[in-house]
Amino acid sequence: MNIIQTVDLRSDTLTKPTPAMLEAMFNASVGDDVWGEDPSMNALEEKTADIFGHEAALFCTSGIMSNQLSIKVHTVPGDEVICDRLSHIYNYEGGGIALNSGASVRLLNGDNGRFTAKEVLLNINPDDVHYPHTSLVSVENTVNKGGGAVWDWNELKAIGEVCKENGLKYHLDGARIFNALAVTEQTCEDYGKLFDSISICLSKGLGAPVGSMLTGSKEFIKKARRFRRAFGGGMRQAGYLAAAGVYALDHHIDRLVEDHSRAKLLADNLATQTWVREVVPVETNIVIFSIADGFTISQILNALREKDILAAQFGTDSIRMVTHLDINDVMIEYAMTVFSQLFVVM
Repeated sequence: MNIIQTVDLRSDTLTKPTPAMLEAMFNASVGDDVWGEDPSMNALEEKTADIFGHEAALFCTSGIMSNQLSIKVHTVPGDEVICDRLSHIYNYEGGGIALNSGASVRLLNGDNGRFTAKEVLLNINPDDVHYPHTSLVSVENTVNKGGGAVWDWNELKAIGEVCKENGLKYHLDGARIFNALAVTEQTCEDYGKLFDSISICLSKGLGAPVGSMLTGSKEFIKKARRFRRAFGGGMRQAGYLAAAGVYALDHHIDRLVEDHSRAKLLADNLATQTWVREVVPVETNIVIFSIADGFTISQILNALREKDILAAQFGTDSIRMVTHLDINDVMIEYAMTVFSQLFVVM
């Protein structure tokens, strides 16, 4: 089968703006956002806050920045953050919890990144000078290292109750929250009512070139804006990026189910291959699989690359593939054909 371009499944951060998105960016009205005078940015922040039913929102350069700002606002040095051992805030943010906020971390061993309210309760430190003060619980939905796993809503609510009863703040790393919403009955407003702060990536499944949003109360966002400035995150004519974000929110949410369907096709096919040991159950757009004995990750990645298919190593013995806006049905069919032809001699 002849394909037009490389099938790049390494990440959903690799999307390029669509022609319509580029047109929206080109036509954006802009000003100095640090001065609060960028109309496109103001519109994006107001729109995002309204979607989740929060009072305010803040544009950040990345999901890492929006997560780290949340932790910075919700904690003081010496506090402790409860999260899962697979959490992005712990594994992939450069030690930012310690570096930026001076906080320690209590890691839970959940199910593909999802823990329980009971586990949270058992890991809140007593009011004792020997222990750090527990101040924040952070969950990630969907869970990247959990293969795009989606949280059970009732468990999220139960954790929220534990947080309220114990005076803890509750943060959602919702980098792929719209992927989760695409397969559940909840709404953005439901999440807004439950969480004190939410981080939302525009540059993953929604296909914007840059940026993540942070939502919360007016007081929370005021503090986060101050810390964003201190982190060097203030931008000037950022409305060109904001216009892409507005377009993504208006046009690229409903199509996420297409990415999920394509990921499921890949997973089902991979599960039949002799060079695959196990595929993590697929709920959204992320496919993670471990390698069968007798094969190496580099061997498989190189073989795929020779066929113009790109994937990413994920841990010591696994590979990750992510479907997104720039992956179509023809590419999926081609990839599955290649999977079936790899190592047939062996």
